[in-house]
Amino acid sequence: MEPIDFIIRLLAATVAGAVVGLEREINNKSAGLRTNTLVAIGAAIYVLISLQLLNEGEGDASRIVGQIITGIGFLGAGVILHRGPSVHGLTTAATIWCSAALGCLAALAMFWQLIVATLLVLIVNLAFKLTDRWFSGKQGKTKETKDKNHFE
Repeated sequence: MEPIDFIIRLLAATVAGAVVGLEREINNKSAGLRTNTLVAIGAAIYVLISLQLLNEGEGDASRIVGQIITGIGFLGAGVILHRGPSVHGLTTAATIWCSAALGCLAALAMFWQLIVATLLVLIVNLAFKLTDRWFSGKQGKTKETKDKNHFE
């Protein structure tokens, strides 16, 4: 792989991870700009390594992607907090998982898919948050009840 291709793919992963991370940062979540950006970059680096190994006639690119999925699952588990009846951090964990997927798309030079996927992650985190609040309000939950049963 040419150095310019490597740089472009890493920069695409960086931008996608930063866009998602900025939304999390603005909403004051535990895994924000730096975390999501680094996850996307890291996933991209591992996929680029696997592509290089594949070009050299060694390895299996799908194995590294599979290991990224597993590894990010453990990282995501670290942001999930369980206190009494409430669980917090599920959306943040899922967003970290998506950031890794964005890094994989960037490394594979799937740039249109990367743009669409990044926008979908933003839509889910922004628009669905409003929808969640609307449904919570429609069910007549008080703030106390909502906090006790809220999964995010």
